[in-house]
Amino acid sequence: MTDHTAVDLAARPTPGAHRRVETPVRPLTGGGAGLVVAADVVTAPARRARLPRLTGRPAVYLLASLIVSLLASSASPTPLYAVYATDWHFTPITTTLVFAVYALAVLVALLTLGKLSDHLGRRPVLLAAIVVQLVSLVVFASAGGVPGLILARVVQGVSTGAALGAIGAGMLDIDRERGTFANAVSPFLGTGSGALISAVVVRYLPAPTHTIYLIMLGVLALQGVGVLLMRETVTRKPGALASLVPEIKLPRAVRAHVVAAVPALFAVWSLAGLYGALGPALVHSLTGSSEVVLGALSLSVLTATGIAAVVVLRAASAHTVMLTGLFTLIAGMALTLVSVDLHSAALFFVATAVSGVAFGGGFQGGIRTVVPRVAAHQRSGILSLLYTVSYLGFGLPTVVAGYLVVHGGGLISTAREYSVAVIVLAVLALGATLRTRRNA
Repeated sequence: MTDHTAVDLAARPTPGAHRRVETPVRPLTGGGAGLVVAADVVTAPARRARLPRLTGRPAVYLLASLIVSLLASSASPTPLYAVYATDWHFTPITTTLVFAVYALAVLVALLTLGKLSDHLGRRPVLLAAIVVQLVSLVVFASAGGVPGLILARVVQGVSTGAALGAIGAGMLDIDRERGTFANAVSPFLGTGSGALISAVVVRYLPAPTHTIYLIMLGVLALQGVGVLLMRETVTRKPGALASLVPEIKLPRAVRAHVVAAVPALFAVWSLAGLYGALGPALVHSLTGSSEVVLGALSLSVLTATGIAAVVVLRAASAHTVMLTGLFTLIAGMALTLVSVDLHSAALFFVATAVSGVAFGGGFQGGIRTVVPRVAAHQRSGILSLLYTVSYLGFGLPTVVAGYLVVHGGGLISTAREYSVAVIVLAVLALGATLRTRRNA
């Protein structure tokens, strides 16, 4: 008795394998039997060689590195503002305006594009954002004046805002614990490294207003290839166009936690705005040196101790991390006031290190208080909301500071007033955090 099942399985071609096909060929003249021609035919799956897909830990690392590159690109103009000011003859108001325009563009993108990846998928949004970021770097490298610089910052801000929510949500989709940690660390690493690398390029390499942007362009292009190889982490769903309409929609379960996180995020990112816009000028004023690397060091110290705080406080509760961030923010700003009054550069860098702990603790505490509590399809929207608050703190106070530097009491007086304002914000955030804890 013949085993027909075995015969059928043996005869059936394996997907992607070669299959032997015998084709009868009719003779050109009538009569006679035709020839039988055998040919190897490749089945359809073999024609489509599948590319390897990045998943798991490598995908988390890729996405974290993309946040680093995007924020490094956004920080890279910081050491160049002095070069631009000299070449194009603009004042500190213009510097803070260029700085704030970027934050405003990020805000608009977060509010309109922040939830798009929940509908279209993480990969398409990220690939589009990378392409737009590459365009911004080309505009930077070819800018011939303030209008070109502002245009580049706007395009860069739109790209970054569109990407941040998708990247953060994608990391949480893949690995909740590592994703939460990477969401807290990556922005610091990108901001600090971008400013420092740019300063080194300005100091030691030719054509600094072109070179740093071309370097970043190459890095982001490689990361774009990596995103192409990633596996999608969410299923597409309808409503993409509707998601472009700005809407602040908080799941009931996290509303109290968002209320606690918002003032803390605004306060710590206003601190980052101070160092990003006026940090190099403050260092130059306190040290009497025009060394560009030294000027960028303040932002790098701030972010380095921020990363250290995130690592050290990783196992602590979100509430403990938040309180640590707010108390050290008050202490750091108080030390900044003293250092400015004493005109002490050494004490200023100590204050910067303490403030960095506040930056890391406050931001990580805000993220951890809210994001792990929401469902996967809500993550990019919630992250976009938190980044919106952060960039409001990042951009708005710096515009006021730039105005006061020129039309108020000058750089040192503005630094004092800014420090006091941040202390007030920290105290308000501390009260909101303690109140939410009591009501929980």
